[in-house]
Parts: sequence; structure tokens; C-alpha cells
Amino acid sequence: MKKKVVLMWFRRDLRLEDNAALHFALQAGFPVLPLFIFDKAILDKLENKKDLRVQFIHQTLAILKYGLNQMESDMHIEYGEPLEVFTRLFEAYDIEAIYTNEDYEPYARQRDAAVQSIATEYKADFNTYKDQVVFNHADVLKDDGKPYTVFTPYSRKWKAKLLGLDSFKTLPDPLPALPALAPFACAPHYAAFLKVSNLPMPSLKEMGFEPIAQANYPSTESKQSIIANYKTQRDFPAIEGTSRLGLHFRFGTISVRQKAAKAIALSETYLNELIWREFYMQILWHFPFVATQAFKPAYDKIAWRNNPEEFEKWCQGKTGYPIVDAGMRELNTTGFMHNRVRMIVASFLTKHLLIDWRWGEAYFASKLLDFDLSANNGGWQWAAGSGTDAAPYFRVFNPTLQTAKFDPQGVYLKKWLPELATPNYPRPIVVHEFARNRCLETYKAALTVQAN
Repeated sequence: MKKKVVLMWFRRDLRLEDNAALHFALQAGFPVLPLFIFDKAILDKLENKKDLRVQFIHQTLAILKYGLNQMESDMHIEYGEPLEVFTRLFEAYDIEAIYTNEDYEPYARQRDAAVQSIATEYKADFNTYKDQVVFNHADVLKDDGKPYTVFTPYSRKWKAKLLGLDSFKTLPDPLPALPALAPFACAPHYAAFLKVSNLPMPSLKEMGFEPIAQANYPSTESKQSIIANYKTQRDFPAIEGTSRLGLHFRFGTISVRQKAAKAIALSETYLNELIWREFYMQILWHFPFVATQAFKPAYDKIAWRNNPEEFEKWCQGKTGYPIVDAGMRELNTTGFMHNRVRMIVASFLTKHLLIDWRWGEAYFASKLLDFDLSANNGGWQWAAGSGTDAAPYFRVFNPTLQTAKFDPQGVYLKKWLPELATPNYPRPIVVHEFARNRCLETYKAALTVQAN
């Protein structure tokens, strides 16, 4: 007779504590079999077979397996097509239900619908929960039920819903318990994990990837002083002024509820960054076309130059604009780029070089450790002027002025551009004033045609 179980399908929630779906799975009344699938549909598209993100997931899963082993349990991990994996599992076990946390990306929604169909065929429930956000696409809407497309009113409604107050400035001390941030206790119910051992785990090589010996990942903890001083220090790339938690938010190795609670106590500016994250997620949910098209249709009429040689210089950090080149060198070397510098390099590509934002978005997607479709897309469309709540098209960052303001001593530049003060450093790929005027004319022409 097949063992009756429930499956806990881990995806973007790689932790055993304060995990919404796991919390409910462990109390379902049946043994819980943890599951993770290295999705071939995603991994096989990755050209870089030394992908730091895949290795991070693999290492994190190994840690989770070890923790489960201490409880005489294990995690079922496969590399394959999700539908095929679930079909095999339904044949091997009597599965009462699948528990998992919501994923808001277009592919994930299609995949989950297909898995739910299989579950229905086998008379199993498919239960999803909100976990990677405080508020999802259905929680924060305008009074008429429509989604917000401008950040500021969205953030006001978000905070009001969380705090029960109209203003962040009137927070009571001490702050009362906030239901939306209440943690989901899992540890008290760990005895419900299925007693099983020695489940296989595919190696990186078996999945076509090469291990990276020197892989340094940011900590799951951020110094309290960084969050407290976030407002005044976040724009300076040469100092440790940002949390570097993006990777952990992306794969759920930390709880957004716990970090939001700390942000409320320490920095509204940092809390706003968490709200931006959820703002872009709900934009992607309500307007999934933004994954390939401009949020503002008129911007799809722009006559991009799309010069491949200039794009390659931008990718390599050889544009002759130090702040741009330093940012790209940092990205290529570490998989990280400072947030202020991300805006500068994105503006440079789309407006100085008139290269389609989708080219830059795809390059970032291939390199960023913290790549998240909604945030990456939202950031690039913001820079190009084509997105929701975007910078106006006539706002063109001056890289020289940005450098003088945010890296006045050149500390960041010197770190990433050792050849800066030598003849080996390239001349500027384009003159700023010329590029700015060309950008304004090109954008204006496209938008004028659309308006008529």
C-alpha cells in the first residue's frame, strides 16, 4: 500500500521557519514530504554553467536536507520537468494534498495551474499561501478595486493596511502586534515530517553546471546600523550602506515579515524599498505583458539604435564613463551592483546609447545574484521612462555629476577601475551633451507620432 502523505513544495521559500505553506502542511494531519524541483524549463535556458545562483540554491538545499536528517526526515529533490516529477510522485505515494507558497511570475502561474490540474486528476488538493510578500496583488488595491500604477499612493495604502494608521509618523510606542507580520510557527510541528532517509540529490554536474570553489554570498543578517542609517548612506556605492539581502529575499532564505518588522522600528526609507519590491510584483501580476513590452505602449515606438559593438562595451565596462564602467565591472565580478549605480548604468544604456531596455534587462537577468523578474523589469522600465511611475523621458542622468555627488573621492571608481588614470582607460564612447540631445529628439519623435 502506498504511503499517504502531503507534499510541501519549496520554491522561493528555502527555510524551515516562518514559512506559511510549511506551517499549514505540518498541521494537515498527514506525514509531510518536503520537495524541491530544479526546473529544467528554467535551468536549461541558463547559458552560464557556472551560475552562482544555482550553486546558492544547491548549497541551501544541502543545509535544509541536513536539518531534516537530524529529524530523521529528508527532502525529495529532482532535476526535471515539474509535471513529470509530480506524475511520478503521485504513482509512488498516496498524496492527500500539495502545499506551496504563491509565485507571481507569468511562467510560475502557468506551471502551478498545470500542476493543480494533475492534483485534481489524482483527487488531491492544491493549497497555496502568501509568503514572499507582506501583501500580494489582491491585498492593496484602489478604492474602485483596480490596481495601483503609481508608487506613492500604493505605498500609503500599503502602510495604512499594515499599521492601521494614516501616517507612519504617528507610530505608537511601543508598536502593537501587527497581524500581517505575525510569524508562521513551524518548529513546534516538525514531528510531522515524513520519516524517510537517504533521498538522492542531483549534483551540479548532473544538471550541467560546474561548481565554483570561491563563492561568497552575503549574510542573511544585515547590521542594524545599516538599516538605521539607510536613508543617508544608501546612495554611496563606496560605503557599506545597503543591506545586500536581495539574494535572500529572492530565494526566501529570510522572512520578509521579519525584515519588515525591523524596518518599521529602524527606517521608513528601508521599508519603502520592501514596498517597492511588492509594488513591482503586483504590477507584473496585473499587467503580465510588461515582461516583454513597455508598460506605456508609446515607448515601444522608440527607434532604438541597438548598436551591438556599443552594447558589448557597456557589458564589459569599457564605455569611457568611469561610474558606468565601475558598475559593470562590479556586476561581472560579483553578481551584485549598487542600487544607485544600477540606475546610472541603465539610464546610460537606454538614453546615452539608445539601446533597448530589454537588452540591458536580459544582461542583468543573466548576471545578478538577486535577479527577480518583477524588480528587474520595473527598474529597467523606470530608467527607460517606459514603465509605471517611471522617470520622465527627458530625465537623463549625467554620469559625471552623479559621480561627483555619490563618489566624490573616487573610492568606488578606484576599486573597480585600476587603469582609470592611465592611457589604457578608453575614451568616452559618446559625448554626454550630444547623447542627451539625441535621446530627447528620438524619444520626442516616437511619443509625438504616437500622440497623433
